[in-house]
Order: sequence, then structure tokens, then C-alpha cells
Amino acid sequence: MQHGKYRFIVGFLAVPLAMYALFVIWPFIQSIYYSFTDWSGLSPEFRMVGFDNYSRMLDDEVFWKSLQHSLTFAVVLPLVTVGLALFFAFMLNVGGRRRRGAAVAGVRGSSFYKIVYFFPQVLSIAIVALLFQFAYNPNSGAINSVLKGVGLGSVQPDWLGDPNLALICVMVVLVWSTVGFFVVLFSAGMASIPKDFYEAALLDGANRFTTFFKITLPLLWDTVQSGWIYMGILALGAESFAVVQIMTVGPNGGGPDYSTIVMPLYVYQKAFRDGQAAYATTIGVALLVVTLLFAAVVMRFGRRERLEY
Repeated sequence: MQHGKYRFIVGFLAVPLAMYALFVIWPFIQSIYYSFTDWSGLSPEFRMVGFDNYSRMLDDEVFWKSLQHSLTFAVVLPLVTVGLALFFAFMLNVGGRRRRGAAVAGVRGSSFYKIVYFFPQVLSIAIVALLFQFAYNPNSGAINSVLKGVGLGSVQPDWLGDPNLALICVMVVLVWSTVGFFVVLFSAGMASIPKDFYEAALLDGANRFTTFFKITLPLLWDTVQSGWIYMGILALGAESFAVVQIMTVGPNGGGPDYSTIVMPLYVYQKAFRDGQAAYATTIGVALLVVTLLFAAVVMRFGRRERLEY
């Protein structure tokens, strides 16, 4: 069985690793290299400028706003999304009424509810952003129409035009569009936990609240940690870029007054709107560092003894 083992492993890993190095690692290296130049993104000619782009970035007020908003997304969105998904998944799988022959059971029709929760995942994030942009319209949007219909016609916020509300509105859309995926993910994990654990705990007098924190969450912790990191990466990356760029006001989004600007969108604006590719890659390097630090912090503080069953 040991004969030719390493050649077998290398044969399977060589092509995937080569593709990963070519399409992932090499672009990162190129971005770091271009961040030390004055490349415009259009001209083949450029020169090395050292750390000038990094000095400019540290003095850039809009960059600091984008960093603040991205960090807010990375902290708030995983907390809210994972928390809601855990609650819904627990209710669907364990929160039903006791039935004959089963001390623990999910709610009736839980499969249907999972499909409903997962439905936003079927839609493109661009379509979701457009739908909510129409819903947030202050004049003819569904939200203000409902407020008017229930007698709150005097309360007609300009949801995406108010700097104090725009960022919250964007985060609501991201939570709505992603929570269903984690509901299904956590439901699959909870379904594998033996029901005997819950039945024994209930016989000892534990309630639903106790069983969640003493049984479900510890046994599901590895999945929760992975979901937390995945959601944080989405919040720092393409999902936040698409929603902010499509929904918000201002040139290429990010308004009003940069109140919703995030780092991926600022990279896009500098590279394709302003023709400052080198400076855009500098912000991209900062985004890479923030993403890696986020994953490292979650893995470090989320580390705990592995429980098996």
C-alpha cells in the first residue's frame, strides 16, 4: 500500500496547486508589486515610487471611511446572520412540539421552511440589490407605501439618501440574502446530532434554552466557526461591493457623502473610474491584510476543544 504513495499524491495535487498558484497566488504577488508603482492601468509604462501609495492611503480620508464601514460589515453581519441562522435552524430542527414516541422533534413542515429560507440564494445578488432598491424608494417604494397604508404617512424616510440610514439598509439586504444559506448549513449539522442527547437532557429537567447552549452549540461549533469566517469574507468582498454599488447613490455608489463606501468598491472606483490602478492595488493589499487578520482572529478566539459524538 505504501508503494508509489507519494507519486500518487503528487499526481493528484500538482495540477490543482499549479492552477491555484497561477490564478490566485500570482495575482496577489502582482498586486503587491504594482502597489509600489504609479501604473495607471492603461499605459504599459510605469515607474517605481516606493511607499508613496501607502503614504497617500494613510492620509486618505475616504479610505479610512471605507475601512471603517468594511470592519463594521465584518463584525455586525456575521454576528447577526449567524445568530439568526442558529435560532431559525434550532427552531426548525428541535423547537417543535413533543410528539408521541419522540421527545424532541422539529416543527411541522420544516422542509418547506428551509426551502423558503434558502430561496434568496437562488437569486443573483445583483437582482436582490435591485429589488431592495425599488423597495427603499422614498416615493413609490413598498416600505414607505406600507407605512402610509398603516397610517404612518408622516414617516417617509429617504432610506438610501439619508447618511444615517443608508449603511443600515445595505446591511439588512445582506443579512436577508445570506441567512437562508446558513439556516440550511446549520440544519444539516443539527440533524446529525443524536436525539438521545436532547432526550437525556430533557429528562434531567433541562429546557430548550439550556439544550441549545449545552448540546447544540458545542457540537456544532466547528460549523459555526467556518460559517462565521465565510460570512465575514463575503461581507468584506464581492457581496458588499455589489449591494453598495447597485443600491446607493453617488458616482458609482458609495453615497451619500461616502456614508456607505466599502473597501472593494473604493478599489473599483480608483481603478476603473479614476484610472489609478496602482493606488487601487494598494487599497487591495490593505483589504487582503484585513481579511487575513479577520480570519486569524476568528480562528484564534474561536478555538476550543473538539467534541466528538
